[in-house]
Parts: sequence; C-alpha cells; structure tokens
Amino acid sequence: MKKVIILASMLLLAVGCGQKNTLRNGDLVFVGLPLDYKADSTSMDSAISAATGAEGTLNLIHVAIAEVKADSVWIIDATIRRGVDRHPLDTFLRDFTLEDGRYPAFLVKRVKGVDANAAVERAKSLCGRKYDSRFLPDNEDLYCSELVQDCYLDRDGFPVFPSAPMNWLAPDGTMPPYWTYLFGLLGMEVPQDVLGTNPQNMSMASNLVEVKDVKF
Repeated sequence: MKKVIILASMLLLAVGCGQKNTLRNGDLVFVGLPLDYKADSTSMDSAISAATGAEGTLNLIHVAIAEVKADSVWIIDATIRRGVDRHPLDTFLRDFTLEDGRYPAFLVKRVKGVDANAAVERAKSLCGRKYDSRFLPDNEDLYCSELVQDCYLDRDGFPVFPSAPMNWLAPDGTMPPYWTYLFGLLGMEVPQDVLGTNPQNMSMASNLVEVKDVKF
C-alpha cells in the first residue's frame, strides 16, 4: 500500500509541476503484462495475452481513461470487478498489481484530433454500466476498449477507433481454455470474428501519440 501511495503522489507532483511529458485529461492508460510474466492458463489475463499479443511485443490486456484534475488523478474504466467505474489512481494501481507484487507495464497514449474533455465526460456518464462479459456490440454493457470506443468521437459523432473482427485464438491457432469455459457458462459460442475492439489493436491506432516518462 505504501508503494502505491508513493507512486501516485509522484504522478500527481509531475502533473502539478507542468512537466512536458505528463498525464493529461483524456489520456489513455494501457496495461501490459511483462514478457516474462507467467499467468495460469485459465486466467483472463493469460487468455487475453494469448489472443491479442504478438511474440516480442508487450501484451496489452486493458485500457483505461485518465481524468486529470487540479489536485487529483482519477481512472475511468470497465472491469469485471467494478463494471464501468470512476476511482482514484491508487485504486487502479492496486487492482492491477500482479500476484508477485510487481506492477504490470503502463503505456500512456494521447488521442489526437478529439475533444478529450468531452470524452471524459461521456465516460463519466456511463459509470454504473455492467461489464460486457459477452464482448458483444449493441448492448448496454461495456468492456474496456468498447468504453473507450464509445467515448472518443470525431466532430460528426462517429468513433475515432474503428471496429474489427475480434480474434480469441492463441498465436498457434488454438482456443485458450478460458474463453471456451467463460462463454460456455454464458451459454454461447466464443464470438470469434464478431466486430469489436481490443487494447492491443487500439494501441496501434494512427491517431495515438505515446506520452513517455509518465511514472506510476
């Protein structure tokens, strides 16, 4: 807990001092598993990594929206634990601390050509929605990158992050057991190739600029 408080305080100090590469309102925070992290094959993190990661790259398993105020940093995201929720930065850091006590990798990216403040307000208005464990479009529930897609709109009101056929397969073409188990519990087939989003693909969008040297 002490480590979380110290790191959160360091980030707030950087924001307040107006340094060049600091977190801004509406920045996206991607969460990545270290390349040497070994998760159980039935865990969601492991399944997402297998489906969306690429060998030799960071496996991005989550994306969140930063709300930066004068004296605080908040995170708005969609998770199984909280649904769509707004909470302090230290809660976010605690939620994503790995079992071995380490933090995952955090990658901050800024969205070009959008009203970031409006995106944050849209995200706040969606707090209370349930997590979309079915990963399907056109329902009231939201998963992490779907929340981002719904909140970041162009001048005409269209999402700046396009949908693409979702892939749930591991690089070797097999289906991670977690997805078969999860969607079986929901009484449905794995939604392979259904249109949607994922953090890995979203992070590579041309309208994103990496913000380096933001410390968590």
